[in-house]
Amino acid sequence: MDYQNRAGSKFGGGGVASQSASNADRRERLRKLALESIDLDKDPYFFKNHVGSFECRLCLTVHQNDGSYLAHTQGRKHQTNLARRAAREQREGKGQDAAGMHGFAGVQVKKQLIKIGRPGYKITKIQDPLTRQQGLLFQLLYQEITPGVVPRVRFMSAYEQKIEEPDNNYQYLVVAAEPYQTCGFKLQAKEIDRREGQYWTWFDEDSKEFWVQIMFKTEREERFSGVPGLAPMQA
Repeated sequence: MDYQNRAGSKFGGGGVASQSASNADRRERLRKLALESIDLDKDPYFFKNHVGSFECRLCLTVHQNDGSYLAHTQGRKHQTNLARRAAREQREGKGQDAAGMHGFAGVQVKKQLIKIGRPGYKITKIQDPLTRQQGLLFQLLYQEITPGVVPRVRFMSAYEQKIEEPDNNYQYLVVAAEPYQTCGFKLQAKEIDRREGQYWTWFDEDSKEFWVQIMFKTEREERFSGVPGLAPMQA
């Protein structure tokens, strides 16, 4: 800092710094200190919002530039909040295996599972001889499935997925089982008959095969579904 040309100073000597100048110097020193120990790309609390400002997700503060944010991370408020979060997560038994971003232990790290690819599968078209309903039978092979894990099934609308442009004519059957990649099957957007015997899943622990049967409701059932006084078709 330049201490010359201040009120009360002698030529060639240093004067008393103003409050604003002292604060500016302190922020600059804190910023340089933070740059030596912090990588903003790895800071979980650093966030750049849509207007170009920088936010601290831990302290809920807004900063005009990265230098201001870095100075904030070395301040009492941020350090106190870090210590509180570390203490709380330690009490909850979290973050035992991870070191904190700013030298504090207790920041939880999400476990990353290595995906081993898609399972083998087979799809067979089927038809109920009594109701004339059409359906599909899925067979998926999970030879390396994690012990104790049972595949999970979910139906997804066209607007939930992010792979293709949404189309009202289709829906998706999603099957997930660690450590395999999640499989998605594109189906017609017909209503699924969820009555017992029409829709079922089964996992064979011995052969590691997962079976899913779905039956689509007929046009008549879809049209008159829920109409009072109309009995549903019997399987």
